[in-house]
Amino acid sequence: MEGRPVGEEAAAAEEGPAAEEVVEPRPVAGPAEPDATAEEDAVAVESDLDELAAAHRQRDEYLELAQRTKADFENYRKRAARDAAEAELRGRSALARELVPVLDNLERALLAAGVDPQGTDADGEALAQGVLLVYRDLRSTVERAGVETYDPAGERFDPQWHEALSTRPGDGADPGTVVETVEKGYRLGDQILRPARVIVSE
Repeated sequence: MEGRPVGEEAAAAEEGPAAEEVVEPRPVAGPAEPDATAEEDAVAVESDLDELAAAHRQRDEYLELAQRTKADFENYRKRAARDAAEAELRGRSALARELVPVLDNLERALLAAGVDPQGTDADGEALAQGVLLVYRDLRSTVERAGVETYDPAGERFDPQWHEALSTRPGDGADPGTVVETVEKGYRLGDQILRPARVIVSE
């Protein structure tokens, strides 16, 4: 029988079948595990968003507080200005009320001396001229303080502005008309310092 020598066949029989290439088995892919880094990033983003929301809330609280404080200060400033103006008006009113009778007396003295207090001349005795100068200075002073006189003769009687001392036939005037002003009225703005004292037609 031809072929391989007997010795080679025996050797081959002893070696056994030819060795095959060994391949390592690949692991079977299971369900994907979450990435730890992605979870940390999500937590960090969520934390940043919470901090940002808290910062916005705090900013809104501070803004509201600032606006409320500004409004309170503006109200205080207006109230203080109004109180100061009212206090000044009360002071001027009190002073003017004290001076009004002085003006009346000076005017009576001038009329008794034959000098017209509203006239432009200062004729008369030296004493009358001196009284006239005092009267005019005092009148100018109260006028600069805002005090005005008013004579309602011929006007309709108004109890808010006039004080009726008596009535008499009106000599053709409508009933309720001021026919004579006994004492002029004095006012400071819309405030009556003294109503005009008048006689009213019947």
